[in-house]
Amino acid sequence: MTALLPPFRAAGRSRPIALVVPGSTLAEVRAPYAAVTGPTAGGGASIELASGGDRLVARYDGRAAWLEVTTGGRRTVHRSRRHGRPDGPVRELGLTLTGTHLTVLTRGPEPWTARSRVDLAGRVDTRSEAWLSGLRSDAPVAGRFGQLGLRDLRVVTGGPPGRVLLSATSAGPGFFDTAHASVWELDLATLGLTHLSDLFFRRPDRPGAYGDHATHLVRDGDAWLVATSTWGDFDPKRPAVGVTLARSTADLLQGVHLLDTEPLPLPVDGLGSVGTWDPQLVRTDDGWLVGFVSATEFFRFHPAVAAGPSLDALTLRGAATDLGQTEGTTLAHLGGEWRVLASDGDARRYPVFDLAMRETGTLDAPYGSNIPWPTLVRDGDGWLLVGFDGSTAGGPVTGYGTHGDVVLARSV
Repeated sequence: MTALLPPFRAAGRSRPIALVVPGSTLAEVRAPYAAVTGPTAGGGASIELASGGDRLVARYDGRAAWLEVTTGGRRTVHRSRRHGRPDGPVRELGLTLTGTHLTVLTRGPEPWTARSRVDLAGRVDTRSEAWLSGLRSDAPVAGRFGQLGLRDLRVVTGGPPGRVLLSATSAGPGFFDTAHASVWELDLATLGLTHLSDLFFRRPDRPGAYGDHATHLVRDGDAWLVATSTWGDFDPKRPAVGVTLARSTADLLQGVHLLDTEPLPLPVDGLGSVGTWDPQLVRTDDGWLVGFVSATEFFRFHPAVAAGPSLDALTLRGAATDLGQTEGTTLAHLGGEWRVLASDGDARRYPVFDLAMRETGTLDAPYGSNIPWPTLVRDGDGWLLVGFDGSTAGGPVTGYGTHGDVVLARSV
């Protein structure tokens, strides 16, 4: 797409990993995303999270690590025969609660590696705000869960001048329901990332606090609009994902926030849609443009664009229904007009469309693994492309969902 954007070449990559958000405490936990760590002095260790009579314990005896869960007077033990024994010495033991999943991890010469994981659904309502308010631990380090990787990076619209802010999905030790939304600052000179805040959500149709993600923040007057995808309780057996919208006058660029949401219905007339995600909101002189993804089945999906005078009066402008593994719909003002960028995982390329979703070109940029979003950031007279890849962390117990590295490319 030489007329509107130059080629891009690899510029660097990073991966901020933290089980516990530095400086955070359990008193800050607003959703079931908490972690504790402790040293393995003398070869063994035991750390726990507790609320009321519920005890979630990680143990290491110098040979193997495992979980013990006590709820309702019932105690169960969860070991992995294949992955529970570290290959070398262990310096630290970690315990994470992410959504309904409890994970024990170890760290020695090798990085944090999961040794066992159990789904607590049906045992305890980890999303209950009352249960979360009672969380306690005597572990040396205890606070909000951080991340094993970052993905779904999108530029925050209308942030403070001179700063490049990104919303992201902070990957947890497992599938989509272990991740949550976060906000980061990008230093264009060093390409370093600084964690600013974490965002969690209440749903309009059910109680509890959720780690929904694939999010976009937009400054709208004196408030923030937060559009997000309801991945926080994704169940492959009963798949369903939609888009919600929150409005907040709080400072979402620091700390932790639990936001009330309402549905953001997106027009999918004639698309046979079973789900929508990856929202991006753009206010124009004529109203609003909304980029999103529509799925005809899980997982077959394509980019789409809606427009309207308000967010509750949107109509479909177009959809690239011929594509089946394409997401990260991104609206960009290029050459005096709005264009739509997306990420095609099948063809490993970044197609570019007009607002009617007619393809007009392809972004000339490196394409790694997974389906990296084509996020563009102005960098002086050029551009920076901020994406991610499918690199995993935490070992085989965590499975798919811990991706990825943040991958950057500069325009040539």
